[in-house]
Amino acid sequence: MDHSRYDDTYIRDILRASRTIAMVGASPNWVRPSYFAMKYLIGKGYRVIPVNPVAAGQEILGETVYAGLADTPGPFPMVDIFRNSEAAGAIVDEAIALKDDKGIEVIWMQLGVINPEAAARAEAAGLQVVMDRCPKIEYGRLSGELSWGGINSGIISSKALKV
Repeated sequence: MDHSRYDDTYIRDILRASRTIAMVGASPNWVRPSYFAMKYLIGKGYRVIPVNPVAAGQEILGETVYAGLADTPGPFPMVDIFRNSEAAGAIVDEAIALKDDKGIEVIWMQLGVINPEAAARAEAAGLQVVMDRCPKIEYGRLSGELSWGGINSGIISSKALKV
């Protein structure tokens, strides 16, 4: 699959089907992007389970933090990786090993997280992959929310649809 561009239907279908997300790299620090993304997604009806070995046992936004995917209670169809590109490889390998036990169907790598080798391994294992995207941003873009702020999301238009 070409990971430089994703069809809107592909992203939309993933966001509709993956209502529980294990967020690896979730931070209890409210100024971190992972905290903001987690809060937003919870507000949209998702269950986001934080995974962070440093904060394991704490709570973030009412959810217990787990040390790793193996410790996280399933099922969770999506693993959202809020770590660097190099660290994503080991997380993807763990997700592949746990996919049947935890119900994992999607690997989502956040903005700036690009690991083509890990993506290829995940796809070979039957998982869907998204790289270099944020589910919070994609949700807002596809729902038209970004347009409310004057951002051209390409979703809402005053022009008639071309048939």
